[in-house]
Amino acid sequence: MICPYIINISLLLGGILSWGLMWPLIETRKGDWFPSDVDSSSMSGLQAYKVFIAVAMILGDGVYNFCKVFSRTLSGLFKQIRGEASWRNSLSREEEPPASPLTPKISYDDQRRTRFFLKDQIPSWFAGGGYVLIAAVSIAILPQMFDQLRWYYILVIYVFAPVLAFCNAYGAGLTDWSLASTYGKLAIFTIGAWAGSDHGGVLAGLAACGVMMNIVSTASDLTQDFKTGYLTLSSPRAMFVSQVIGTAMGCLVSPCVFWLFYKAFDDLGLPNSKYPAPFATVYRSMAKLGVEGVSSLPRDCLVLCYAFFGFAILINVVKDGLGNRWGRFVPLPMAMAIPFFLGPYFAIDMCVGSLVLFVWERLDAPRAEAFATAVASGLICGDGIWTLPSSVLAIAGVEPPICMKFLSSETNHRVDKFLQGSS
Repeated sequence: MICPYIINISLLLGGILSWGLMWPLIETRKGDWFPSDVDSSSMSGLQAYKVFIAVAMILGDGVYNFCKVFSRTLSGLFKQIRGEASWRNSLSREEEPPASPLTPKISYDDQRRTRFFLKDQIPSWFAGGGYVLIAAVSIAILPQMFDQLRWYYILVIYVFAPVLAFCNAYGAGLTDWSLASTYGKLAIFTIGAWAGSDHGGVLAGLAACGVMMNIVSTASDLTQDFKTGYLTLSSPRAMFVSQVIGTAMGCLVSPCVFWLFYKAFDDLGLPNSKYPAPFATVYRSMAKLGVEGVSSLPRDCLVLCYAFFGFAILINVVKDGLGNRWGRFVPLPMAMAIPFFLGPYFAIDMCVGSLVLFVWERLDAPRAEAFATAVASGLICGDGIWTLPSSVLAIAGVEPPICMKFLSSETNHRVDKFLQGSS
């Protein structure tokens, strides 16, 4: 109910394209493209296609938009040097952009928010200098903590991280979904293959994943906080200081929570335990696969990655070429890529929310515009708050009285035959 309709439609199209068409088609190639006896979470099977095709689309969309924004930034700087009026000077003089039937008029509140937000922005020299300082500290300290993680691995991560951080912040801004773990997987395979199995590639890849995920996730989180500050007329500098304080607290609280669980449960992280940490097994499997290089990927996986990387760029070119009038109906590759890896379930949820909002707007447009955000916020908060009692019930060992699961017709037929045989 918060995201624009085209984003939710893009999510649904991505779910249909991947889980409705591609994955069943690739599944029929089991035994030819990849071994038929691999686990569903193994990166030697279908999971590799899901992860890497999604990464390829995200990178294609993110790199295109990064280049577009960067070129516009350079153009704006060039115009400023030539003495032409920039958009920031227009805002300072409270001038409105020329009216267009295809471009919505900027309200007075939005103009005021923009002026207030830019008035107290963080200096560019501080942002760049801070990034270089943190990179230098990481290069000096992390190799002392992990012998397998060489200093030049970290240097390469920090060189390429800004592009990936932009991609993640852009995607999170569109869909409210951070894909930091996806970029972490990219670091696992890149650094793991570079280090090799003879030089601790598994541990180097996992450590590099942690570095990359912290960079790109911080970018998206801080961007969302800045958007909140923009809406509430808060100072960007105050938002940044609050983020630094919260990060410092997390550095103390998170290890304590982990140590508490580690001491309380002897089987923490083991399969079939109360807290099996399944993603730990998945990431370790990916790291083991990464040290073997790209040649270990299933058949035609890399070719499909190239194809969908180009497909994402092509969609953006078409979208920009059509202009605002028709381009707004073109789906977004970044949003389409998310269901490839995470699954189509949330795309249906978001489209249901769009349908509710669409009907509400047709029945009572003024109230829908006034209260849609509040209703959506209530749904998000309710879903989030339920996590706490759910965790308490899980720790207490309380099992749900019933379980619901949706199966395909073929799987349902096999289950019926099994139950009939058992009875």
